[in-house]
Amino acid sequence: MPHGPRSNADWIACAPRSQRQGFLAALSDPALLAMPWVFDLWAMPHQVPPPGSWRTWVCLGGRGAGKTRAGAEWVRAQVEGARPRDPGRAARVALVGETFDQVREVMIFGDSGILACCPPDRRPAWEATRRRLVWPNGATAQAFSAHEPEALRGPQFDAAWADELGKWKKATEAWDMLQFALRLGEDPRCIVTTTPRVQDTLRALLDLPSTVMTHAPTHANRAWLAPSFLAEVEARYGGTRLGRQELEGLMLGDVEGSLFPQALLERARLDGPLPDFDRVVVALDPAVTGGAGADLCGIVAVGAVTQGPPGDWRAVVLEDASLKASSPTEWAQAAIDAMNRHRADRLIAETNQGGDLVVSVLQTVDPMVPVRKVHASRGKGARAEPVAALYEQGRVKHTRGLGALEDQMTQMTTRGFQGSGSPDRVDALVWALTALILDPGEVWHTPRVRSL
Repeated sequence: MPHGPRSNADWIACAPRSQRQGFLAALSDPALLAMPWVFDLWAMPHQVPPPGSWRTWVCLGGRGAGKTRAGAEWVRAQVEGARPRDPGRAARVALVGETFDQVREVMIFGDSGILACCPPDRRPAWEATRRRLVWPNGATAQAFSAHEPEALRGPQFDAAWADELGKWKKATEAWDMLQFALRLGEDPRCIVTTTPRVQDTLRALLDLPSTVMTHAPTHANRAWLAPSFLAEVEARYGGTRLGRQELEGLMLGDVEGSLFPQALLERARLDGPLPDFDRVVVALDPAVTGGAGADLCGIVAVGAVTQGPPGDWRAVVLEDASLKASSPTEWAQAAIDAMNRHRADRLIAETNQGGDLVVSVLQTVDPMVPVRKVHASRGKGARAEPVAALYEQGRVKHTRGLGALEDQMTQMTTRGFQGSGSPDRVDALVWALTALILDPGEVWHTPRVRSL
């Protein structure tokens, strides 16, 4: 993340002392008192409504990225007029959360909720028995639970705030009922604030042409988060698929029929130290040509423990060193560097494209590199199926930092790869695990020698 100014307030804070003093001195006393409540001054880019004509704004972000504040301030902007009793753009707002308690404790009474964001002369009153807020200008916001979609039948609104849509248990029913209720005024709109989840309703919403999106990782809001929190979650979840979802705020999902669904990959997370490996290989799925138009070159390092019968063998995926190389020499060097980092016994190289040229390129970098050539005679999905079985048996674990590889894995099916481009990272992984556990072949016929 860049560490420069992220909001108008940042630009003021970063200005020379003389400019800051001059700016503040030019403000009247009322203007100085109003500054904390002028969100346009403090908002980060992902907290600002996108321009243009849209029906739904999805504010997508990691945990603690400032999504709740964005939702609360957007509601303020809809209901407030120029003066406390002047009407605003919206007069009837729906507040929908996973449960009623979450609406009350987070969206309304939370540290970044509506009451905390409203200045004293515009602060709404909470009517607990009616589950609603009432502003001085008469605007109201009614609380609803997504667990009770039918409660949205009957009421009608000109604005809505839906929080954490990604984890609603009855997402489709509740969202549909909200859309039917959002029918007042000339241009009823809704903001959705959520951490991304693998969920059909959210994914379908993001695909609509009437939806706009802003996005930010947790780190974007670091100025308002405890340093110890950031350090802990980065240490624990950084580089994992869960971290990419919960911290980076990325929409990650499984395709239908995935051989490696997200839940399977989460169970493969390695807890504790690395074991003492009996064998380590680096697998290479080369891009024979280089340059901007070349495919990614898959490079994956895997270690295996092969004590006991083959059914007891285990593996750990150590690194995804894949890269888009500018030349064959660059990917050859990267593969050999990975071998040296992990003191690998052998390089497993796919030679469908390039044939002996692949080995020749590797030997120009290291004439003594031990290479096992492999050739694909089956489709990618068929080759990946037995590897997926190893994961289902709990025989493969993942270290941190494999998020990009895991993203590709979730899109691999029996029908082949369902993502864009080529699954070079997955191909390299499949070759490595096949060579170590499923079809060791000549890898086991030579004594292990590791350079120090």
